Parts: sequence; C-alpha cells; structure tokens
Amino acid sequence: MAKVKIMETAFRDAHQSLIATRMSTKDMIPIAEKLDRVGYHALEVWGGATFDSCLRFLNEDPWDRLRQLRKAFKNTKLQMLLRGQNLLGYKHYPDDVVEEFVKKAIENGIDIVRVFDALNDLRNLETSIKATKKYGGHAQGAISYTVSPVHNNEYYVQVAKELAEMGVDSICIKDMSGILLPYPAYELTKSIKAAVDLPLEIHSHFTSGVANQTYMKAIEAGADIVDTAISPLGNGTSQPATEPMIVSLQGTEYAPDIDLDLLLEISDYFRELRDKYLAQGLLDVKMLNVDVNTLKYQVPGGMLSNLVSQLKAQGKEHMYDEVLKEIPRVREDFGYPPLVTPMSQMVGTTAVFNVILGERYKMVPTESKNYVKGLYGKPAAPISEEIRKKIIGDEEVFEGRPADLLEPQLENYRNEIKEYLEQDEDVLSYALFPQVAIPFFKQRLAEKYRIETDLLNQEEKTHPV
Repeated sequence: MAKVKIMETAFRDAHQSLIATRMSTKDMIPIAEKLDRVGYHALEVWGGATFDSCLRFLNEDPWDRLRQLRKAFKNTKLQMLLRGQNLLGYKHYPDDVVEEFVKKAIENGIDIVRVFDALNDLRNLETSIKATKKYGGHAQGAISYTVSPVHNNEYYVQVAKELAEMGVDSICIKDMSGILLPYPAYELTKSIKAAVDLPLEIHSHFTSGVANQTYMKAIEAGADIVDTAISPLGNGTSQPATEPMIVSLQGTEYAPDIDLDLLLEISDYFRELRDKYLAQGLLDVKMLNVDVNTLKYQVPGGMLSNLVSQLKAQGKEHMYDEVLKEIPRVREDFGYPPLVTPMSQMVGTTAVFNVILGERYKMVPTESKNYVKGLYGKPAAPISEEIRKKIIGDEEVFEGRPADLLEPQLENYRNEIKEYLEQDEDVLSYALFPQVAIPFFKQRLAEKYRIETDLLNQEEKTHPV
C-alpha cells in the first residue's frame, strides 16, 4: 500500500465554502513559497466560483491570478475544478469555447484539470477531457456522488470504467454534500480500485461531520489521494482539516511525506487571515458548524442558506420545513440528480415554488423546464410521463448531447469585445460572464489611462518643455 497523498484546497474550495470565494490574490502570494515546500500532491487554486468572484467582487483578472500563482509555485502541481461543458458558468458552452478555455488554463499554469458533470452524463465531459489531453494536462474525471435508489456501487463503477475508456489519468469521487459515509466509502473505493487501474482521489465536505472517518476508511480501502484544507479554513462546510488528517496517519503505512512543522507555520498565517475575514463579515461562523440536516435531506450547506434567503424574500420563512420535505420529492420526480450546481439550484427553487404556490409544478423555473427537455443531459433515472407533461406539456425531449445544439461562438465573442481586448484570455472571460467582464474591462482601461496620464504628468514636471 502506497503512502496517501494530500491535495490542499485552501486557495479554492476552502474559501469558496467558508467566505464566499472572497480570498484575494494578494492574500495568497505571501504564503505560497511555504505551501510550495510542504510536499502536497497538488494545490487546488482555480476554477469553481473563483473565476466569477475575481471579476465580480475583487476587481481581479482571474487569468493574472493564475499566472502569479504559477510563478510562485515551482515544485507543486496546480489543480482546477471545471464543470465539463458548463466550464465555470451555469450553462453549456459550444465546443470551440470549451477547448480554447482548457487550452488557455493549461498554458497559464494549470497541471491537473478535474472535470465533472452534475448529472454524471459523460457526454458533457468529452470535449474538456479531450482538450486537457491534447494540451498536455492531467485529466481527472470526477464522479458526482449522491444517494438514491439508482445510485449504487454498480452505477459508480460503471461511470469509472467509462471515464477510464475516455482516457482520464485519474478518477475522483466528488462528494459535494458531505453525505458519503465511512463504510460505504470503503466499499465504493474497493469496488472502483478493483475495476479501474487508475489513481483514485476522494473529495468531501465536513458539512455533516463525518468526512474525517470517511477519508480514513477510503484510505484503508486503497484511495490514493484525499482533499483537505489547512485547519483555519477547514471543517464546517469546507474540507476536513489538513493537520489532523496528517497526524491521524502518522505511524502507519499510509503516512504521507508532509512537513508537519511547516504546516503549523502556515496555519498561523491562515488563522490571522481568517480573523481578518471574520472581522470584515465575510466569514459567517454558522459555516463552521456541523449541519445534520445534510444527512437527512442530502442538501449541501450553501443550498440551505440559499433556500432561507428565497423564503425570506417572499416573507415565507415559516415554510422552511415544508420546503425541506419537498426537495427529496422534486429530486425523485427529476430522476434523482445529484444536488450540485446547477441541479441544486433547479431542484431547490422548484421546491420553493411548489410549496409557496400550494400546487406542485404550477410554476416552474425556465432552467428546470430546460432540464426536463434534456438540454442539460440525461438523468440517472427516467422522468415520468406525468411529471414531464406537467412541466413541459407536449414539448419534445432532446435525447442527444446538449452541446451538439450549439454553434461555434468564439469568433463572435472576439468581435463583440475587440475594443477591450488586451489578451487572448479576455474573450473567454467575456464568454463566461459578459455582464461582469465588460465593467471589469472598462475599469481596467480607465486605470491604464490614469497611469499613463500620471506618468506623462510626471515626465513633464521632471523635464519641462
């Protein structure tokens, strides 16, 4: 049995889970040199919601962040999370946009691209996996984990086999809700390792309080890598804390080659950083608690807080328990999708509508209708004729790969923003988030003009005509 490897999430999933993805690049760079010496398998530094947050909230270019991090990390692989055909957005993008995005991510410093699809519809991963391999990256195929009558070990093993046939370099069990329990994790890890000769990584959240035990049982069963977060940003809705996981494995054959003393220095830095974010109101201490509702309703922590805000906006907070009970019913009607973006939003919002209006599927969000039409991919279990008719009437269901309906768009996007283009990557920022990219480009242009004007004024003062 090989030593287990550790993938650190501090720069991506940890702060996405705890402080709404608000960690700035200037807070990352000072500790990068020490993180680079720890002995991590990889650091997750990009993807997920970081791209959107850089542009929307931090006035940062996400591509520039990646380049700075690549320069800072000389010894450690950098990893990102990609939502397959959704990239980092919330809809499917054409193949030309997906390929160009993956190409530029790798060119700018990403080594490992973890790709997943909310429905485990592997047709939605084809383009991103091919592009990752084409441009020299490590393609990791992630399986979205959930529990239902149709999601069992046989199902997950089949998905793992199909991912291996697609040419992935490793596989990840992605448990976004923190509902993978220790003994099921042991059996699932054993089953996948027996079926597929590829490294297996386990990703979970501490939301329900069981992920530490889950990791230990998965490691005993042969898991090669586990995802953790440095302790000031660990636990709660984040990943299990790194240092306790390392210490728990000491003296065993699984003990990783990690510099624990260096980790303790690093945790001091992040503790100060966490206190700063707490003082700024970005860290809600509730995010550090264990939420047992996760185990009962399989609802990720972020989805629960979103439901509360939706109900508050309607003055219907008293209906919270009814909505929680309605979510599993909607999920069953929808073919048991895993509750991960964008499916968690669709199922949650539909459940809210059902409860508030007092009639199921009287009003259905457009995204949910598109899902039932097959425009997001194929559900794990078929949607009944009765539910389909209630939601989309006699409209046809598309059975193909959703992206086949999309025309190439890269050149159109390039033409639309030619006045703002300063780097090839700008067209991708615009393609994914046009509403926030344009104001960012305008501000960047204004800042550039101000700097040039200041330099010119300085020159005139130094060398007056």
